[in-house]
Amino acid sequence: MTELKNVDLRSDQDARWYVKEETVQVAFAKMDGEIMSLEGPNRYEKGDALITGATGSRWCVSRDRFDSKYEPVSPLERGEEGQYKNRPIPVLAKRMKEVFSIARSQGGDRLHGESGDWLMQYAPGDYGITRHFRFVEVYRPFS
Repeated sequence: MTELKNVDLRSDQDARWYVKEETVQVAFAKMDGEIMSLEGPNRYEKGDALITGATGSRWCVSRDRFDSKYEPVSPLERGEEGQYKNRPIPVLAKRMKEVFSIARSQGGDRLHGESGDWLMQYAPGDYGITRHFRFVEVYRPFS
């Protein structure tokens, strides 16, 4: 397994910009805890968003990041549990050819990907992994 560290996809010629198009179901954590995503454990704090995607995948997003990345689907009001749609924010992604792992952030949860999965970079030092089946369902090239 390749353990990735200090990756910056901005300088990787195999990385491309993509945008996600997905409506998700959201609940807000009542207490600190952990949710198991397909790629590994995701620790969360009270108030963070617990998300179930259109493909059934589950993950969490810190509340401050959630509010900047997702919009409530009408008639839902921001902060209520229910359906949200992601904002079309471009993200760098690279399809990996080997089994790999990376920390979500410095000192964060370690995620694991299979050959063919996608390494996502949301910002410098901020990573995710998306299984290939899910990637092709919800991501489109950004033009």
